[in-house]
Amino acid sequence: MAKRQTVTKHQMREAGGEALEAAQAKGAGAEFEWHFGRVTRLGHFEIAGGRGVTIVWEEGGVTSQQGDISDEQWEIFKLAFTTTGRVAILSDKAGDGWIYDYRILEAVR
Repeated sequence: MAKRQTVTKHQMREAGGEALEAAQAKGAGAEFEWHFGRVTRLGHFEIAGGRGVTIVWEEGGVTSQQGDISDEQWEIFKLAFTTTGRVAILSDKAGDGWIYDYRILEAVR
């Protein structure tokens, strides 16, 4: 007999963007934090292993990554680049480990 799987959906209702971000981070876990930046450059580099993105972070610093960018992440970076340029990541990595943690990535209006 096959086991029945239960899928739980969560709905959030918050008054503003900051409240929603706090609720999402709380739902993800206490160790997760939001980090915001602006995509300033996109490119495709055969020699460097494929796609490339450069992000200027609000917390300071600039990152550039060539290669190891999934199709889903690439679509989010392209959407951000062609609209407001803003992206957000939700990460539980300590120190500066969050800079390249694109597991939870969003384009921001």
